[in-house]
Amino acid sequence: QVADWLARPFDDFLGSSSVAPCAVAVKLLRGSSGRSRRQKQRDLSPAPENSKATAAPRKRVKPCALDLPCATPGRGCSQAQEELPWVERHKPDTQNDLAVQKKKIEEVETWLKAHIFQRQPKQGGSILLLTGPPGCGKTATLQILARDLGLQVQEWTNPLSLDLTKEDLRNMFGHDSNFHTFPSQAQAALFQDFLLRANKYNKLQMLGESSENDKKLILIEDIPNQFYREPGCLHEILRRFVRTSRCPLVFIISDNFSGDSNQRSLFPAEIVEELCIFNISFKPVAPTNMMKVLNRIAAAEASMNRENYTLDRTSLELLCRGCSGDIRSAINSLQFSSMKDCSLEKEFWSKKKKSSTIKCEEAGVSKVRKKSKWDASEDQEIQAIGGKDASIFLFHALGKIIYCKREAVSEAECPQLPAHLSKHHRDTLLIQPEDIVEKSHMSGSMFNLYLHQNYVDFFSDIDDVVRASEYLSTADVLCSNWSTRPVMENYSASVATRGVIHSNTSRAFAHQQGGMGFRPLHKPQWFLINKKYQENCLAAKSLFSSFCLPPECLQTELLPYLAMLANPMRNQAQIAFIQDVGRLPLKRHFGR
Repeated sequence: QVADWLARPFDDFLGSSSVAPCAVAVKLLRGSSGRSRRQKQRDLSPAPENSKATAAPRKRVKPCALDLPCATPGRGCSQAQEELPWVERHKPDTQNDLAVQKKKIEEVETWLKAHIFQRQPKQGGSILLLTGPPGCGKTATLQILARDLGLQVQEWTNPLSLDLTKEDLRNMFGHDSNFHTFPSQAQAALFQDFLLRANKYNKLQMLGESSENDKKLILIEDIPNQFYREPGCLHEILRRFVRTSRCPLVFIISDNFSGDSNQRSLFPAEIVEELCIFNISFKPVAPTNMMKVLNRIAAAEASMNRENYTLDRTSLELLCRGCSGDIRSAINSLQFSSMKDCSLEKEFWSKKKKSSTIKCEEAGVSKVRKKSKWDASEDQEIQAIGGKDASIFLFHALGKIIYCKREAVSEAECPQLPAHLSKHHRDTLLIQPEDIVEKSHMSGSMFNLYLHQNYVDFFSDIDDVVRASEYLSTADVLCSNWSTRPVMENYSASVATRGVIHSNTSRAFAHQQGGMGFRPLHKPQWFLINKKYQENCLAAKSLFSSFCLPPECLQTELLPYLAMLANPMRNQAQIAFIQDVGRLPLKRHFGR
């Protein structure tokens, strides 16, 4: 019965009926008030097929109740404007409304002018890469500059649904055909077709318009997922684009704080150099700029006489600190905090203001002490209201561990150690090493790798280096078993960070400014060695495939002896590789 009832309205949807959709909806509503099933089928049945040719032209149907809201566009638009989130309602209109550094805006504007208005006739396509953390104003800056310069923006969006014609639907869901899958096409092919069409076809020239106004750029912010698995496919498309394009291409990629970066995988250094890709990196929004935007939005909402809960300056400052430079998250949090009948938020902000007032009235507390209290407890309470997870860049996190700032504590507040353990006495740390590692969004073993590369330069005593290296060795042992590594990584990072901090006696107390001062931080040499190792394995496997040995055995067991034989039958590539890799250990008695 359900199949018989659904088949006829679907035929009507395909265009074989003269019943208006509004009339169908009204009849459906009326039919639910007690009419029989047969009467429903009579109302919803399609017209005979032979009546298509002789049917009179359809009269204009009177608008039904479903169409009534469209009759009042003014009120409908105002209501739609009221329902918009504040991020959309108060989006920037001019460059002065942007919470972005003026220097970054000028860099993007200069690049657009140079590659659009000053482009040579036979010059190929150019690519711009905008990177930065989420919510730092990358997309808004590009859209405002494009509007100011009179550019047409063609943006790619990943296809989510298929555009099917009525004939396609008949073939798939007809009475005589079996159900089968939707026709689909790979996203990479669709993306390549989009770039081709965007370059090939210009805008239609209307009467009175000049061809000089037909300037456009292509914006890619939603990158197809296939390119993350196969970056080489994207590189081939970009090479073809640079050769044949007539308009610039702009990629917008948001950075993440984890170890793997989308920018490094999609746009490696060799591709950036080959295609002359220009990179402009945005920084998180400064608190002063964010405060100006939030104050402007709060004033605009207050002027519209909306019944919202107004936040004071102290609450706005706390909100800015909790959003980690993300202006989008800050505006969303402001809207959520300003909602009426939100007693939870009112109670939260009242407690925050009360606690901050009490802390400011406390006497005899040092400035460092106030800062430590704020860092320890205040940051955790800020996250209670829609704030982002706090993130720290990698080298900033390393600096917090290596410099290990401390707070002087009186003897009355801190219990003293026994005499035989007095050498282990330290002042209280201003940080929690485990929290620093967690906020760096890196695995414990990877963070230990960076710490092992940079800790030696900040020690002044060789005995301290010995103790720190022992702690690092212990942390390495904790992660040696691959089956328990996911569980033990947190413990390993805790042992390594706290061991390095405790071993540095030149920074054991707050009044000491020992150590080696400022030193630049470097990435681990392990990355270069591991890359060289992988290249050697591939070269050994390709050059000496006739020996049928694994790459490790070739380099450690076979090539050292081949280097001593000096066989003239090998080619130059094999000889060069043997001279580079084939070396015996410099020991008298070696096991293998």
